[in-house]
Amino acid sequence: MKHPEYQPILITDAARSQDDQLTSRQKRYVLMMGIRVACLVAGAILVGVQAPLLWLWLPLCGIGMVLIPWLAVLLANDRPPKEQHRLANRLHPRHRDDTPPMALTAEERPHKVIDAEP
Repeated sequence: MKHPEYQPILITDAARSQDDQLTSRQKRYVLMMGIRVACLVAGAILVGVQAPLLWLWLPLCGIGMVLIPWLAVLLANDRPPKEQHRLANRLHPRHRDDTPPMALTAEERPHKVIDAEP
């Protein structure tokens, strides 16, 4: 019987670990909250110095302070999409020729032999 050719798995195809994804999302969240604080500080400074076009700058700072937390939470909870959905095998069952290259047939799999006689 001819064995299917072995296709090695490339490390570059591997997904990022969950810890790496979490760290990346946390950094993005902190950065966005820092921008929100900068909007608050900039708005306070603009009011304090009676800057020209204050009617334009304050609403921009206010919009930044309202929208950035909402976006930060959305992006912090966002994960990269999964390559295959959990239910994909139930909706579209695998065909016989879709078996992974490393899969063993029933005859090739190691099996336990139980003897009735000692």
